[in-house]
Amino acid sequence: MQFLNGITLLLVYQLVGEVTVRLAGVPIPGPVLGMVMLFITLWIRGQAPESVEQASSALLAHLSLLFVPAGVGMMAHFDRIADEWIPITFALLLSTVITMVVTALVMQLTTRWLVKPVAATEEQGHE
Repeated sequence: MQFLNGITLLLVYQLVGEVTVRLAGVPIPGPVLGMVMLFITLWIRGQAPESVEQASSALLAHLSLLFVPAGVGMMAHFDRIADEWIPITFALLLSTVITMVVTALVMQLTTRWLVKPVAATEEQGHE
């Protein structure tokens, strides 16, 4: 029963994200917005309910099954992929580099933001 409650909660957040995106016209995927809302809720609570932990663990244990539809799509459209391998490769490489650069910049900004208050607190303690 815990698993069912957890899956239901995850799907409700996904649904709320979808509905919000459709009503507000936000240019992000509904499941992503739902995941952000779930993250904020869990952050405010300070912990995940047991049902969500159980459902997410079960989903992660079978994560490889979620890649089967993508693999089938790759095989079904193999001719098109073979014809357009140069733009696909370029897009993959460019998006990977952009993701790495943005991640590094966010990490640097976050580190500076978190380290300054700690350093300032330590300096005040020594005075």
